[in-house]
Amino acid sequence: MSHPHPELGAPPKLPQGGLRVTPLGGLGEIGRNMTVFEYDGRLLIVDCGVLFPEEEQPGIDLILPDFTSIRDRLNDVEGIVLTHGHEDHIGGVPFLLRLKPDIPLIGSKLTLALIEAKLQEHRIRPYTLEVSEGDRERLGPFDCEFVAVNHSIPDALAVAIRTPAGMVVHTGDFKMDQLPLDNRLTDLHAFARLSEEGIDLLLSDSTNAEVPGFTPHERDISNVMRTVFAGAQKRIIVASFASHVHRIQQILDAAHEFGRRVAFVGRSMVRNMGIARDLGYLRVPPGLVVDVKTLDDLPDEEVVLVCTGSQGEPMAALSRMANRDHQIRIVQGDTVILASSLIPGNENAVYRVINGLTRWGANVVHKGNAKVHVSGHASAGELLYFYNICKPRNLMPVHGEWRHLRANAELGALTGVPKDRIVIAEDGVVVDLVGGKAKIVGKVQAGYVYVDGLSVGDVTETSLKDRRILGEEGIISVFVVVDSTTGKITGGPHIQARGSGIEDAAFDAVIPKVHEALAKSAADGVAEPHQLQQLIRRTIGKWVSDTYRRRPMILPVVVEV
Repeated sequence: MSHPHPELGAPPKLPQGGLRVTPLGGLGEIGRNMTVFEYDGRLLIVDCGVLFPEEEQPGIDLILPDFTSIRDRLNDVEGIVLTHGHEDHIGGVPFLLRLKPDIPLIGSKLTLALIEAKLQEHRIRPYTLEVSEGDRERLGPFDCEFVAVNHSIPDALAVAIRTPAGMVVHTGDFKMDQLPLDNRLTDLHAFARLSEEGIDLLLSDSTNAEVPGFTPHERDISNVMRTVFAGAQKRIIVASFASHVHRIQQILDAAHEFGRRVAFVGRSMVRNMGIARDLGYLRVPPGLVVDVKTLDDLPDEEVVLVCTGSQGEPMAALSRMANRDHQIRIVQGDTVILASSLIPGNENAVYRVINGLTRWGANVVHKGNAKVHVSGHASAGELLYFYNICKPRNLMPVHGEWRHLRANAELGALTGVPKDRIVIAEDGVVVDLVGGKAKIVGKVQAGYVYVDGLSVGDVTETSLKDRRILGEEGIISVFVVVDSTTGKITGGPHIQARGSGIEDAAFDAVIPKVHEALAKSAADGVAEPHQLQQLIRRTIGKWVSDTYRRRPMILPVVVEV
């Protein structure tokens, strides 16, 4: 198996008749999925998602793929194929379309409806091409065929891309639930047909490659839901992803059966479920769904609330309920169901919310104590089946952290894909398919691009490091007035500390040291404000470190008079 090397240089010119594959996100992480295909000077993009920030990225709202390598080539882009409507596959589209609003978006009915609603907030009206399974569309040199796959959102598609360099199949996110709620199966017949023609390169979802066996059926959840509903005394509050239409369908069915009304809470939940209902993906019995404002008129045992926040997101409805800053107040006897996965990195936030809800007396039902979630991704058993059907000539695991990619590569090798034709790449690593063989040829820039409020890419790793220091160590500001000719102190130093745990009065001890250091530098003829600032920073920094073993940020201000 070829593994990437940190010392990879820029990729060479793409050979005539070769196909280039460059993942810009989603490899080495779960999120911001984006892959660029290039043939004969033309580009096709598959997915453009966002990654959600972790605790060591304070203040960041979203993380985007890095568009640097294609920014100057947006006129070469034939279109963006969206495999399904999850945020980690469509969330970056508005930011790419800001650079060039007329790049066509290709996707299924629900996927396009979700992205159009999102783009409306950015005031962008996209060019769209709606496709469904079985369709074939020619996008420049890329002949794309769309294949139905089953996932935790309806209307997901895999895409087979035929080019003169060979056929590439990108699975998108998929699993093989054999009893899906909408009876729309992963189309193994279509994959077998593509296999007969010859799949030269398979890009395959790795999320659950480490999980043995088969992913359970979505419909297994309905019995668990009914048991929880049957035992619930008061209100039931369910937190789910705002896109998991099938999960929410099962909640609606249970509510209907037990004579409860349902209200959607939270902007994205209300919007997405409205779209799913209008397009016929969500079947809602008449009179079942009510506005959240009318809930006060109903007795508790007739109420179900469906909200977002199952990942412990601080601003989402569920976290705010746990912290008592939401109009819906949790009381003794309420039942809360977290009907979703634990995305790696979110565990602490989720347990914090569970503890908060439990403290107010709620009975919290979650993946850890009941079967209220099944994954949207194929486990190892399904992947083995899939590779035996597809018989890919080259395999490139996508969509996963390193451990997932590695596990997926092993599964491919077990089914007989030659090890020298399994490519483990990471974001920015360029893979060329030439003469039927895939290999790593170079690397392009593919860093994290941070969205913070309205700014995109202005916040860098350096400023995040500053934020972490400010958050962990606090800040000390020092204000000094010096005589511009002699360099002697005429006012100050005034020292103030915030968040460093040091009382302002304690700084009396260091003031003589500052006087002494500045007197010494004045005698040496140093009067340049910048040099004096560095001197003050060193003097106070050393004292704080020696006295308190702390390293706060120190901001000296020197004013000349």
